[in-house]
Amino acid sequence: MDLAYLSIGEAHKLLVDKKVSATQLTQYYLDRIAKYDGKVRACLTVCTAEALAAAKQVDAKIAAGQDIGMLEGIPYTAKDMFLTKGVRTTAASKILDNFIPPFSATVNEKLDAAGAVMIAKTNHDEFGHGTSTKNSAYHPTHNPWNLDHVPGGSSGGSAAAVAADFGVFSLGTDTGGSSRQPASDCGVTGFKPTYGLISRYGVVAMASSFDTVGVLARTAEDVSIVVQAVRGRDHRDATTIDVRTNSDLEKDWQGKSVGVVKEYVDQLEEKSKQLLEQALEDLRSIGIMIKEVSIPTIADALPAYYVLVPSEISSNLSRYDGIRFGHSSEQAYTLRETYDKTRDEGFGDEVKRRVLTGTYTLSAGYYDAYYNKAMQVRTQLRQDFARAMEGVVALVGPTAPSPAVRFTDKRDPIEEYMLDIMTVAANLVGIPSVSAPMGFVDGMPVGIQIMAPQTKDDVVLSLAAAYQGKTAWHDLKQRSPQL
Repeated sequence: MDLAYLSIGEAHKLLVDKKVSATQLTQYYLDRIAKYDGKVRACLTVCTAEALAAAKQVDAKIAAGQDIGMLEGIPYTAKDMFLTKGVRTTAASKILDNFIPPFSATVNEKLDAAGAVMIAKTNHDEFGHGTSTKNSAYHPTHNPWNLDHVPGGSSGGSAAAVAADFGVFSLGTDTGGSSRQPASDCGVTGFKPTYGLISRYGVVAMASSFDTVGVLARTAEDVSIVVQAVRGRDHRDATTIDVRTNSDLEKDWQGKSVGVVKEYVDQLEEKSKQLLEQALEDLRSIGIMIKEVSIPTIADALPAYYVLVPSEISSNLSRYDGIRFGHSSEQAYTLRETYDKTRDEGFGDEVKRRVLTGTYTLSAGYYDAYYNKAMQVRTQLRQDFARAMEGVVALVGPTAPSPAVRFTDKRDPIEEYMLDIMTVAANLVGIPSVSAPMGFVDGMPVGIQIMAPQTKDDVVLSLAAAYQGKTAWHDLKQRSPQL
């Protein structure tokens, strides 16, 4: 039986019809990882025993004639930023090497309760700091479409795992595009929710006023199923909100208007611009009216982001002190040395760069010049986005300025940061956004990004699903990486 690139609905039907058992389905993905992850290197920890035990519980339920939910028995992977009780969680950093959490993140608890089967923890840029998954303390992850290219980041392992068929869906995080940008690079669907829609309790913090839980899958419909299972208030995360999103995806788009962000389109290379123009025609074919909108302050989004986020990183990473948990230097003899040497040994170069940048920004004499100014830009950007969304149901544009870059491309840190230029604004504003596959440039995938006002998560997922209903770029059964 061909189990390649199943959707959640397809896998669920196979289980209900008893054409495949949950154990067989889980073993299929474990075998895929064993066979191909030596090339892709998407996984940090494979949970073979735990996954098979969870699958057997679902099989027992089916054998007893009980009904199962949509996610029961569905194998998935999770970025190694999610705490998983009894399973190693490293945040792709040596400072947490072999850390075994005593509890699980809320999202994982909800997926466990829904019967989903976690089969592996995926690789990413250390603490989520990067756009390539080259910054992992363990190893880089390769793009399944071309192993010479990066998979994007920071959730590059999660995106690569979906593209390589290492699970039906994957959990990522999204602080500035960390689920959407790698989704674009790997030809899958990546979703960033409204800030607070999904609990971040038990997710390793990067920048707390930006961090969101991301979901990656082949289709927007699959993403929506997962979001319905994990969203909602959590008393352990005071930022969570209780918004009743629509479980049924909108199908009638006749006469509705969508805005195309001029400033994003202007930065595209010609081949990518042609694909975006075709995507807009596909949207018009389902009755959508396209209008151009301008958000001039978008030009300030990236510099504001790279002032504010390192500032929050500097604060959040101060908890790694070599005393309470994680790595502790054996070469230290004083408290000061314990702090300094533990962090020097445990943090990678990019993490150190961001901590130093943030500490400088927050220091006396520079707070007003940098941090306060960036916060003013953030407020102005929220106002400008709200103005741009008047009269339209969503905004669209490219997800990234180019396809995935090659490992051999020499880029300084600023050039790496520029790969986030089209995704960071959604995190600054706190709005939902999704990247959906829209074609290939020189054999590598690129994505279209859809954004909507806060709490309109069902709008971005519905529009992405409608677009995918008119195109086949997401259908990896027709065209998939040749590993």
